Amino acid sequence: MSTFIEQAIEQRFRRHFEASIAAQQATLAQVLPALTRAATAMADALRRDRKILACGNGGSAADAQHFAAELTGRFERERRGLPGLSLTVDTSALTAIGNDYGFERVFAKQVEALGRDGDWLLAISTSGNSPNVIKALEAAHAQGLRVLALTGKDGGAMATMLKDGDVELRAAASVTARIQEVHIVLLHCLCDALDELLFPRP
Repeated sequence: MSTFIEQAIEQRFRRHFEASIAAQQATLAQVLPALTRAATAMADALRRDRKILACGNGGSAADAQHFAAELTGRFERERRGLPGLSLTVDTSALTAIGNDYGFERVFAKQVEALGRDGDWLLAISTSGNSPNVIKALEAAHAQGLRVLALTGKDGGAMATMLKDGDVELRAAASVTARIQEVHIVLLHCLCDALDELLFPRP
């Protein structure tokens, strides 16, 4: 009985891996030029002493924090810290803004306060429809920030809101777990590219 259960679980694991690999391959085929465009534009912004703000909910909040940490600390090579800030980590700001203005404004108010012309907003939503991320995107445009939207499925409302100079990287998947797995690979690609563009090895 235990052997049968173990085999069944192993098959489930195999399907997870195979689905993740397929989603990453399909995404690569669709987003490579956009990913390159985002990396070079973000590197240019960082060269000009601009910063990258990041936001998302749940697993996407963790991804926003992960990306900001890779910038301020390091990715895979020693270098100076880069200005990346996750808007998901300040509990006093999140609860004050949420209490006074509603949860939909928790990121937008921070973008208004911290964002400057030429900065970037990394807006992460697996559906592309997260109301507070959409509000952050609107605030970013009002402040003169460019937007990198990480989405999935059909891109949601966020895909229709982007302006010239913005970039969407859409995971070619409909299952949330697969989208999140693709997003982390995209973020690691960006980290690697920023290291290479800003701190090339001799």
